[in-house]
Order: sequence, then structure tokens, then C-alpha cells
Amino acid sequence: MSQSTPYDQLLAASREISLLASCAAVLSWDEQTYMPREGAQHRSAQLGLLAGLVHEKATDPRLGNWLGEVEQGGGLGLPDAPMAVNVREWRRAFDRATKLPKRLVEELARATSLGQQVWVEARAAASYARFQPAFEKILALKREEAACLGAGPADYDALLNDYEPGATAADLAPLFETLRQGLVPLIEAIAAAPRRPDIGVLKRDYPTERQRVFGEMVASQFGFDFQRGRLDVTAHPFCTEVGPDDCRITTRYNLRDFSDAFFGILHETGHGLYEQGLDRTHRGTPMGEAVSLGVHESQSRLWENAVGRSRPFWRQAFPQAKRVFREALHDVSEDAFLFAVNEVKPSLIRVQADEVTYSLHIIIRFELERALLAGELAPADLPAAWAEKYQAYLKLTPGNDAEGCLQDIHWSAGLFGYFPTYTLGNVFAAQLFDRAQQDLVDLPQQIERGDFSGLLGWLREKIHRHGKRWRSTELVFQATGAQPSPQPFLAQLTRKFGELYGL
Repeated sequence: MSQSTPYDQLLAASREISLLASCAAVLSWDEQTYMPREGAQHRSAQLGLLAGLVHEKATDPRLGNWLGEVEQGGGLGLPDAPMAVNVREWRRAFDRATKLPKRLVEELARATSLGQQVWVEARAAASYARFQPAFEKILALKREEAACLGAGPADYDALLNDYEPGATAADLAPLFETLRQGLVPLIEAIAAAPRRPDIGVLKRDYPTERQRVFGEMVASQFGFDFQRGRLDVTAHPFCTEVGPDDCRITTRYNLRDFSDAFFGILHETGHGLYEQGLDRTHRGTPMGEAVSLGVHESQSRLWENAVGRSRPFWRQAFPQAKRVFREALHDVSEDAFLFAVNEVKPSLIRVQADEVTYSLHIIIRFELERALLAGELAPADLPAAWAEKYQAYLKLTPGNDAEGCLQDIHWSAGLFGYFPTYTLGNVFAAQLFDRAQQDLVDLPQQIERGDFSGLLGWLREKIHRHGKRWRSTELVFQATGAQPSPQPFLAQLTRKFGELYGL
């Protein structure tokens, strides 16, 4: 019998850690979907225990020894070969994990589990005061985490790198400024345009069960495999992968708003397609994992917006929608419906924001969470600071805390540094879709026929199968032949909405 090599030992350990983490993913999914309210305390204890067990295994000194042996032994091949990629990412994960005390990891898991339940109740009551004590605790723990990982409790990059490895706030700030300078004049031009959509057609009665059926039908047409996934209801839509054949997506339904659930389903379907497209032979290792949340978001925004809000898509989907929602859409034309789902209007709620104003919502959150982490903004002052930012950027003021700083679940889950990946996703998505149209010359015609296999196949080949082979910017470069740039995104918005609004 051959003796296991250090690399074999690392493979086994990686898959065991991944399996244990998947147990926590099931509990987290259940917490956001079906768990009874009174189960929150016990669930936080369960998740804290699992987080501690994962941390113990991820910081086992034997991992460091095996990594050292493999790194010194050579034979890893080219830097983008699977073995070299896995070792590089295992080293990164081990070095980060060993900087965090087990006590902090467990406490964060418990605090964020409870914090999310408190957030649900506080949001329903539109009361930030109910959430503030939990938020203060979570923020203190995240500052401690940043101090362990980086240069101090205000080290935003240390947390950002959990979601977008290699990214820095110094890189993001000029990107956001470029977008702001390009978006503000476009928003002003659209506001002054004489053409206006009738969004009343989206505010009619859309029975919840029919919304579910229609949403599942389109998700399936896109390529989401419901034999390996499911759709459920939650307070804040998300996607989570439990295992290679178990991907969960969620949405929330509004009887009087077609867009809320439908585009939420398309968005989460994009995430799900990425998870279902990862190379199953590498599951449990970095080569079988998504490279970053920016790339993950590029998949959701591409399917939601580049496809789901396009004219070719609605050419084939609108007749189906009229059959499903006969009462609501019997007197609505395709053009009127397309214009309505592409309305551009500053709004208070990020997840309902249009393509043009969306990035301004992210810039606001980026600035606020950096200030919170740096201690420049006290948690008690968050509602007022939020309102001030919204007035400055979007000329709107929240009517209550649910419309303001309680609208997102992210901070209750401890996800500081997550928000910028949404804008990176928009930038990546535009560049990827531009290239896909060059490579698939009849892509609009394929979409108009309801055939999404060409686009999905292109994404599988260019993005999904590579796992963590490259950092996100290199992956986009490999797929498109150009470094990531905001210009394709700005050009797409200018072209699309110029046509719709007659600019």
C-alpha cells in the first residue's frame, strides 16, 4: 500500500473542513427560511460550536507542516495548475485562520446568528434602537478581527480580502469615483427626459403562487438544475451552496410588485448557476470554489440585468408572462412592460434599485462601513449618517429605519467589506457580456428564442470551471482579453437607457 503524501493529507483535510462547513451552511439556510423564532438562541450555540470545530481543523499545526513540506518539495507545476492553486490557497487560508483566536471565531458566529434574528425583528418594527445593542457587539468583534488579520481595528482591507482577495480600499475609491462621475450626469439626463415608463403595470395583483411558478420556469430555462437545488422564501434573498448537488436560492414575494421577487429570483439564479457550474472533480478544494464575491456577483448581475431586463429576453418571455398573469397584463404591451422593468429613478432600497443608480447605494455603504470600522462613526449615529448620505447622493431621505440603515442583512451577519463586491460584479458583468456577444455573434437571437445554453456554456468555460485558478481581475482578463474597467459598464448603461429614454 502506498504511503499518503503531504499533499494527499492536505486534500483529505480540505475536504473534511469543507464537509463540516457545509453542515453550518444547512443550519444557516434553515435559520433564514424555516426555523421558528424561538430557536434563535439554540441555533446560535450550534453555529458557534461548528465554527469552533472548523477553526480547530483549519488551524491544525499539521496543516502548516504539510504545507511546508509540499512548498519546499517543489513539483507543483505551473502557478495555475490545480496542485499549485490549491497549495497557494490553502496557505492563504491557513495563515489567516491562525491569526484568529478560536474564542473570537466562536463568539462572532454566535453574535451574528443572534444578530440576524434581532435584525429581522427590528426591520419589521422599523426600529434601529432594537438592533443597536446587537450591532455594537458585532462591530466590536469585527474590529477585533480586523486587528488580528491586519494592521489594526480600522484595517478595512483585512476584512475586504475575505470576499475579494487582493482588493484594497485604495483601489476601490478611484473606481467608485469614476463611476460616480459617469453615472450622475446620466441620472440627471434621464430625470429630464420627456419619456416616462408607466410602472403601474408592475404594481397590479400578481398572485404569489403564480410568481413562484413563473420564476422557477425562467430559472430552469436559464439552466438552474432543480434536481440539484431549490427555491424558498426568506426576509432577505440569498444563495447558499450546501454541497455539489445541493444549491439553495431564496426570494421574497410581494403581491403588488412583480419586480421584487422575479428579479430577485433571476439574481440568485445567477449565483446558483455559478455554484452548479464549478468543477465537481475539485469539490472540497480551492479549485472547486468560487474565486471571489465580485465574480459571483458578476454572474448574478449578468443574468438579472444583461439578460433578464433585455429586449431579446422579453420578446420570448412576455407572451409567457401574459399567459401566467392574465388579469394583470391583459392590456399591457411588450414595449410598455420592458420600459417599466427598466425604470430609472432614485430610490431608497438597494435591492429594488435600477441599474443606473445601484452603484450609488454601494458607494454609500462603502463609506459608512469604513467610517464605522475606523471609529469615525458611532453606531448610535448610523441612522442620521445614513439619511445624510442618501440626501447627498440620491436626494432622498428615509421615512423610517426599515427604509434606511435596517434594509440590508449584511452587517447583522458581520459582513463588513462585502458591499463593494456588488459594484465590482456590475463592472465585471458588463465586460464579460460584451465579450460573450463578440464570441457568440447571434447571442441576441439565441436569447430571443429562449435558448440560453450558448451563454451558459460560455460562462462555464470562461469562468465557472476555473475555480480559484486566478484572482478575479486575472480571471476577467483571461476571459475577455482586457483588464477590468468600468468603461464597458458605463457604455452599456448609456447606450441602453439612451435608447429607452430617447436621450
